[in-house]
Amino acid sequence: MVERMIGNPAPRFEMKAVLPSREFGTVSLEENMKKDRWTVLIFYPMNFSQSSPAELTAFSDRHVEFAELNAEVIGVSTDTVHAHLAWVGIARKNNGPGGLNFPLASDRKLAVSREYGMLIEEEGIALRGLFIISPEGELRYQTAFREDIGRDIDETLRVLQGLQMGGRRAAN
Repeated sequence: MVERMIGNPAPRFEMKAVLPSREFGTVSLEENMKKDRWTVLIFYPMNFSQSSPAELTAFSDRHVEFAELNAEVIGVSTDTVHAHLAWVGIARKNNGPGGLNFPLASDRKLAVSREYGMLIEEEGIALRGLFIISPEGELRYQTAFREDIGRDIDETLRVLQGLQMGGRRAAN
């Protein structure tokens, strides 16, 4: 039986990543929580695929809007940080992201993808998934798709705004 994740504490993570500066670093949910920031965690299958660059560059192009909503976007795949670094250096005209304004994390041990229910075990890659986590570490929103369907950035921003403006229902 699958356990409900919404409304529960999000699985904590710390992963190696390629930062927007194209340097290696780490990203963690705890760090975003310490900074009182929302986390928008976007899983994608792999670098060098046909659909990943367009979707990730769309998130990157809207990074200011996420920042204005006090949200940190983190991309996650099971590729290595070295593959991430090589991939972000490929120009958009050559089907690469041409640099990104958010970090790409490497889940080589598959643990984070597995904890979030995004891992396609037999392939060792992640589904396309999107999670919005509150500054308190509560998982507030999730979606998941097979690798051939992208996400709508306008919808992600709308949901994030709604989560931030909404409140908890009073207990009966």
